[in-house]
Amino acid sequence: MWIARRRPWETPERFVTPQALFFERRALLKGALGAGAAMFAGPYAHAARLSLDEKPTSEDVAANHNNYFEFGSTKRIARAAAALKTSPWRVKIDGLCDSPQDIDLDDLIKAMPIEERIYRHRCVETWAMVVPWTGFALRALIARAGPRPAARYVRLETFLDPKVAPTQRQTWYPWPYVEAITIEEAMNELAFLVTGAYGKPLHPSFGAPLRLALPWKYGFKSIKSIVKISLVEKRPQTFWEQVQGDEYGFWANVNPAVPHPRWSQANDRVIGVNEIRPTKLFNGYAAEVAHLYKDLQGEKLFF
Repeated sequence: MWIARRRPWETPERFVTPQALFFERRALLKGALGAGAAMFAGPYAHAARLSLDEKPTSEDVAANHNNYFEFGSTKRIARAAAALKTSPWRVKIDGLCDSPQDIDLDDLIKAMPIEERIYRHRCVETWAMVVPWTGFALRALIARAGPRPAARYVRLETFLDPKVAPTQRQTWYPWPYVEAITIEEAMNELAFLVTGAYGKPLHPSFGAPLRLALPWKYGFKSIKSIVKISLVEKRPQTFWEQVQGDEYGFWANVNPAVPHPRWSQANDRVIGVNEIRPTKLFNGYAAEVAHLYKDLQGEKLFF
């Protein structure tokens, strides 16, 4: 007899936001704006039960405490990020694949298996939160593109619009923002493309309308507002590797035993409640991802 076992990050099906709400993302956003809604549109809230041992981070706290370098160097970027027009939005999938695509995000969402997951999030600056995300597995999108055997890395690129994003006017930075992971990391079941949070369409401060969530890595790896995903053979150089590679490397796995060059990673601070707790290896997801790095102990950062 087959017995279904719910994975630790999954929300019970009876609590999941109805899929139709996210299939009509454009209509929801238009309606929210037309009604003069504030940061989030209340009618699309849902009751989610955490399957982790932490309490959920307050939605208001989580939405107003984010790194989004395109809109400023502080955590209070929510107001500035709201200027980004997130609909319509197109996503390009190209490179070493049999089915390259340039697709409207709403059409992509309709074609993907939407689910809701509760993930820990940890920043290399040592603050942490727990968020209920909605979206689909990155590996589902890669499978749709038909990766070729030579594809070893997945390169992700964010939008470029200096008129909207003030920090992108600073030309000494290598805009647009680029991140990359290995194909094995991308195909891991935890790698998640996010389209919503707290049962609602994703707010710009979280990286709307499409961001990556890699809960076992430090937050700067989880690129926001994605416009392009490329399957490539050679390892790309990421944004922070170019800007400050001695502090923010390619791997960026959460590891309490390896300090940042300027501070310890042994503990993290849960925002909203200011609880200090010991950092967990791979942010508590070692059982799912440790096998990806068994031969990489000498790599930097962070091993």
